[in-house]
Amino acid sequence: MWQSFLAYRRTLRSLAIACMTALFASWPAAAVPTAVFAQAPVPPGPPLAIVGASVIKVEDGSVIRDAVVLIEGDRIKAVGPAGSVALPAGVRTLRMNGKWLLPGLLNMHVHFGLKLPGPAGAALADENDMALVLRMAENARLSLYSGVTTVRLTGEYHAADFALKAAIDGGKLLGPRIQSAGEIIATTGGHGDLEADGADALAKAVRQQIKNGATWIKVAISGGISDSHGSIAASTMTKAEMQSVIEVAHRNGVKVTAHNGSPVAADESLALGIDCFEHGYHLTESQLRVMKANGTWLVPTAVVTDEGAMEFYRKIGSPPWYLERVRSTRVDHHKMLQNAIRLGVNIALGTDQFPYEPNAGTTATVHEAELYVAAGMKPLDALRAATRNPARMLGMEADVGSLEPGHYADIIALSANPLEDIAALRGIGFVMKGGQVVRSETL
Repeated sequence: MWQSFLAYRRTLRSLAIACMTALFASWPAAAVPTAVFAQAPVPPGPPLAIVGASVIKVEDGSVIRDAVVLIEGDRIKAVGPAGSVALPAGVRTLRMNGKWLLPGLLNMHVHFGLKLPGPAGAALADENDMALVLRMAENARLSLYSGVTTVRLTGEYHAADFALKAAIDGGKLLGPRIQSAGEIIATTGGHGDLEADGADALAKAVRQQIKNGATWIKVAISGGISDSHGSIAASTMTKAEMQSVIEVAHRNGVKVTAHNGSPVAADESLALGIDCFEHGYHLTESQLRVMKANGTWLVPTAVVTDEGAMEFYRKIGSPPWYLERVRSTRVDHHKMLQNAIRLGVNIALGTDQFPYEPNAGTTATVHEAELYVAAGMKPLDALRAATRNPARMLGMEADVGSLEPGHYADIIALSANPLEDIAALRGIGFVMKGGQVVRSETL
C-alpha cells in the first residue's frame, strides 16, 4: 500500500512539472507588465558587465561607486570600481547609472500554497494537487518578480513544493531558489496538517519529509493565530516528542525550525538544540538571551500582526475571531522583536505572507525590513537580515546573499540608497536571477 502511494506521488510530481511547463510556455510576456523573461540555466554566451551603478557591500556597508559587476554564465566573476575590472573581448554592457545594486532578497518564511481561514481559504477546500502546484508556481513567479530570489518554504502540501523546486531548478519555470521543510509536523490538534503522536511516530514523519527532499524540518510546538481553538502560547508537544524530532533531523544533517509562540516550549526546545524559531510571538527576554548564546535563529514574521497586514486579511475575508487573535498578539510580538534586536539575536527575514503581497503600500518582504528598522535595527542590519543573514542560516553563504565573485548573479536595483532610508527598497525596478534579467523597468 505504501509503495503504491509513493509511486502515485512520483507520478503526480512528473505530471505537475509537465503541466506547469506547458501552461507557462503558453503565457504571453505581457502577463507581467514591464518584465523581461528568460529561462534558466543561462546558455553559454558572452559575459555581461553591469556598469555605472553603485554596489552596496552588505558585509560591511561599504559602497563601490561607478562600479562594474562582471557576470559570466550565472555567476559573478568580478566586482570593483570602473577601471579596476578587466573586461573580456565581446562583453555585453548594461548601463545602470544612478542605480543602487543589492543582492537579491531572501525570504525565510513562505507558503506558496497558503490557505487561511475565511472565504478565500474555503474556496480552496477542494483544490486538487495539480491546481495546487500551478497556484504555487504563480506565487513563485510573482515573488521573483518582486525581488525575492531565494525562499525557504515552511509548510506546503502533498509534496507540491518539491515538484515546483524541480521545475524551477530545471529551467522550466520562473521562480526563486527554494529550500523547503515539506509539510508542517504537529501533534494531533496542533498547528499543522501532518499529525503524529509520540516519539516514534514523529521520528517516522521527520524521516519521510527528509526522504521527500526536505532540507529543513518544520515542527509546531505551540498554538497559532490561524487555529480556531487553544492558546497561541500553549506548549503542545512533550519534551520527548521534541527530542525525537530534533535528534532524527540532526542525525540526517537537517536543521529544525519550530513554529512557536510559547515561552515554555522555547525553554524545552532550546535545551534540546533547536536551530530556529518562527514568529516567537510571546518569547521573553530570558529565552532571547539563550537564543543569542546558542546562536539560534529567529524569523520574526513581524508583518503578520502589524496593522499593514489588515489589507491582506480584508482581501481574503478573515473572520472576526482570526482578526482578534492577530490583535491580541500584536503588542507582545512587537516587544519581542525589539528585545531580540537589542540583544543581538540572529534574525533572518520572513513574512508568512506571499513575498510580493501588498502590505502598507509596498510588498510584505519590504515592509518586514521596514518593521525591523522601526523596532531598532539600523538600515544596514535590516538589509543583512534580508540577504546575508538568511544565506548563512541556509548554509548558502558561498552562493547567495552578497555581491561577491563566485556568487550567483542574483541582483536587484533601486533608485535610492537603502543605507540612508530602508524605504528605498520600495523602488525595486530591476531583478536578475542567475545572470538573467527577469524584470526591468529601466532597459
